Amino acid sequence: MSARILVVEDDPTVAEVVARYLERDGHRVECVGDGAEALRRALADPPDLLVLDLMLPKLDGLTVCRKLRERRPVPVIMLTALGEEIDRVAGLETGADDYVTKPFSPRELALRVQSVLRRARGASMPTGTGVLRDGDLVVDVGAHEVRLDGEQVTLTAREFDLLAHLMRNPRQAFSRSTLLDQVWGWSFGDSSTVTVHVRRLREKIEPDPTAPSRIVTVWGVGYRYEPAEPA
Repeated sequence: MSARILVVEDDPTVAEVVARYLERDGHRVECVGDGAEALRRALADPPDLLVLDLMLPKLDGLTVCRKLRERRPVPVIMLTALGEEIDRVAGLETGADDYVTKPFSPRELALRVQSVLRRARGASMPTGTGVLRDGDLVVDVGAHEVRLDGEQVTLTAREFDLLAHLMRNPRQAFSRSTLLDQVWGWSFGDSSTVTVHVRRLREKIEPDPTAPSRIVTVWGVGYRYEPAEPA
């Protein structure tokens, strides 16, 4: 699955190693050393994916991700410092699709890149071509499109997969670790990833995200999708 990838990393050694591993997988890689230049290039000629360091000169990674998300639906994998959970959560909240903590295995990063690309291109989930409906919420799986009360809702690839998975299994409670496995394809990982994506989904599809009626919390377990009652 070849792609054009923009690596945004101010450490030349790290950038070179990442680029070499991604090029081995057949990707075309461009490296940029500061956030401002990365944002300019990504907006002018959007790549298929960004590998984005959190700490950057001129413009930090969170700002780059937020500004890019406002204009372009480019998948983002964020590089964060080991143990800095607040940074990982902040990255996910600004729209990052995935994260890798430093120090990291370049091979692990390459595998995460493939996973995010598959999801962004709609190839990772057995989605088929059906349409999922729940009242005024319509998920067109084949078109990879969501509409709420007739208006299109913009979701990231991860958000779309999570919503589709929950809607296919109404009233079934899933733990965060199960969702990580079934939606993200991770056998390990930080459960805050699921928590943040659920929060972002609620902000986009719930009438009142503070009192969700569709994606509800099952205390001590995780989450389930609660369909609207028949009229």
